[in-house]
Amino acid sequence: MPISEAHVGRSYPATAPYEVTAVKVAEFAAALKDADNPAYAGDCAVAPPTFAVVLAAATWDSLFGDPELELSLSRTVHADQRFTWTRQLRVGDLVEAQLVIDKVRLRGPAAFITISVQLATTAGEPLCVATSTLVHTAEVAA
Repeated sequence: MPISEAHVGRSYPATAPYEVTAVKVAEFAAALKDADNPAYAGDCAVAPPTFAVVLAAATWDSLFGDPELELSLSRTVHADQRFTWTRQLRVGDLVEAQLVIDKVRLRGPAAFITISVQLATTAGEPLCVATSTLVHTAEVAA
């Protein structure tokens, strides 16, 4: 059965812990052309807010790997992204991410899928919720 409203609420196991390192924060800040920002440098650095997408995207394998949903990344557009922060990611944080399907709307051959990814430290401290809207088109019959 392809993805439908019946899949709302489905959650997937948390990812393996990801360590936020000074090197990864510096690389991400450089990619944003913000490498000179002192907040992103050194052993006490915080990560840029959009660094959360690195962790959230790691959960997508479970969503696209779920054979019941019949999703294909090649037929998916990432339409929207929002972050709701409890606190910034800091160098040294060990973070797990868990994906939940929040909403599915079917419109013709398209499925509008809202997912949320909860980021928390391995000690259980909430950090961020990354919410995405994906637009997936059904495979066209030959």
